[in-house]
Amino acid sequence: MGYGFGGFLVVVGLVLALAVRDSINEVDLVMVGWIMTAVGVVVLLLTAITLNRGGRARSRTTVTDPNGVQQVRETRTDI
Repeated sequence: MGYGFGGFLVVVGLVLALAVRDSINEVDLVMVGWIMTAVGVVVLLLTAITLNRGGRARSRTTVTDPNGVQQVRETRTDI
């Protein structure tokens, strides 16, 4: 999803919640707007947490034995 989708949900949700005065049968557009805004905020928070988990570096090393057997070693370090 990402920042763009979360921002889109927040903007459309706030427009529905605060600016639209029309009504659709059996649908409360104000409540739909607040729900979209809340979901957008959650998407923005999850995106920020996921993308900014701290710098982590990962390296892989492939070692080949004299017999031709390959082993892959993976190391992870926090930056």
